[in-house]
Amino acid sequence: MKRYEGLFILNNNLAATGKEDGVTVAIERISKDIEAAGGKIEATQKMDKRSFSRIADKKFSSGFYVNIIFQGPGASIATLQHKFGLNEDVFRVLFTIAADPKAAPALAAAK
Repeated sequence: MKRYEGLFILNNNLAATGKEDGVTVAIERISKDIEAAGGKIEATQKMDKRSFSRIADKKFSSGFYVNIIFQGPGASIATLQHKFGLNEDVFRVLFTIAADPKAAPALAAAK
């Protein structure tokens, strides 16, 4: 099992009604999908709504950013990428391999 970091940009229409509940529900669904694919979530960081510097679609000029760190099998990433690509709540998703939490302080001490 590798450690991954998923950056999710959620659709800005989730809070169009003025409620933040839509974003929270979307984060819970994403977490359940990761766990269903065999992943184990370590941390979830909900960030603010940010405007895009480049607007690809006039309907989407901003989005809610969420960072999720999880452990999972490498084969599940392609499946999750496809699943979140079909999800209307997720505007964009990017998966990267996260550094070990134990290795990060050692790198900082070496500098």
